[in-house]
This record gives sequence, structure tokens and C-alpha cells, in this order.
Amino acid sequence: MTVDLLSRQNCSDCPIRHRAVCARCSPEELDQLERLKTYKSFKAGDPILWRGDTLTYVASLVEGVATLGKTMEDGRTQMVGLLLPSDFIGRPGRSEIDFDVVAVTDLTLCCFQRKPFEALIGSTPHIAQRLVEMALDELDVAREWMLLLGRKTAREKIATFINMLVQRQHLSGAENDKRALVLPLTQEQIANYLGLTLETVSRQLSAMKKEGIVQFSDRRHFEVVDFPALHMATGDDSDGGMLV
Repeated sequence: MTVDLLSRQNCSDCPIRHRAVCARCSPEELDQLERLKTYKSFKAGDPILWRGDTLTYVASLVEGVATLGKTMEDGRTQMVGLLLPSDFIGRPGRSEIDFDVVAVTDLTLCCFQRKPFEALIGSTPHIAQRLVEMALDELDVAREWMLLLGRKTAREKIATFINMLVQRQHLSGAENDKRALVLPLTQEQIANYLGLTLETVSRQLSAMKKEGIVQFSDRRHFEVVDFPALHMATGDDSDGGMLV
């Protein structure tokens, strides 16, 4: 659903203003984006784009969570990424989307028609610079995910996933505010994302709860009680390497 233009949020007041593709834009550049943008909203479970769809627009995720996935010829599917607020959907210069994009929660996108946005990149170095930064960040995440899927134990995978939620859901919050979290995926979806079985995910979350690392108020809302123990459980040392 496209949101009425009168209800749009000004770019200067946007909650992802300092993390999204427009983060480095000057007031004049923001004015140009204001004239291009539209908001689209989706309900949980709605497909946003299917792999191979013509990419008519690119977008920043303003609120909510979406998944990136691929379906193989035999029908098997694999979740390959999560999209959280400030993440960018689509690639300028490409006419098709390479992944299935599905809303996990109700969400809102700030959308730009692809052709005008590509033209704006050429005249707005700050947007091009930010896109490069975000692409490099995605590359770093992909390399970390190779380590997680290839070498980490089930416990380390679950702990790393929770730690990622802490970092992404409260990028600018105080430490005490980082406790309250929302689990955006079902346990089955987490299992798919991490390459685990549903039983393993349930068992590891229960173990962390018993050990006092996390505390659940219901199936989707929880808080991290012991941050040092959570970090230890990820298998990463303070410098980002593996603990030995």
C-alpha cells in the first residue's frame, strides 16, 4: 500500500535519517530526495519483491523486518539475510532483484523510483559515497556469516544472532535500553536462517534462559540479562577473532 503524501515524514525527522542511504546528505540534497520519495507499507507475510521481478524502485527500510531468501528449482528455500531499519533494498544499475524479499513484520519502506534515483546518484556524491559504505558493510556481514555457518557451533550461532539483534535494534540507545528486544523471527525461521533444526534452536534458547543469559516475557519479547556471558557464547574475542 502506498502511503498518502500528506502523511509522509520529513527526511529531517526520519528515525533512520543518520543510518540510511541519505545519512551524509546536505539539506539541499535531502530536498531532492523529498521530491522523489514515496512510502509503501506491507503487512507481515506479504511479499515485497520476488526474485527476477523487474526492479522499478529501490528503497530504505524505515520500520519493521524483512527477509532475503532464494528458492531452488526443487522448491527448497534458504533465508540468506535479514533486513532491519535503515537497510537498503535493490541495487542501482540492476533491472532485476536477485532475492525474494518478504515482510516478517508489518513494515514501511521509503521508496525511490530506480531511474530517477540512479540519475540523482550521478549528481549527488554523498549518496554514492553512502551506498559504497553500505555495500562494504554488507560484504563484512557476509564474511562473518560464512564463519558462522561454516565453523560456529549451534550455541555460538544462536548467541551471535541474538548479539546481532542487540546491535541492530538499538544502534543509538544507552546500554540499559539494549536489554528489551523483539525476536523478529519464529524459531522455525531462525532455524532456517542459521542452518539448524527447530529442535536445536529451541534447546539452545532454553539453555540460555536457564543460565540467566536471556529472559523471555513471551515467545517474541525478551531481554539480555548477562551481556558478558552472551558475548562469550558467540565464540568471538574482543578483537573480533575466535576464542581459543
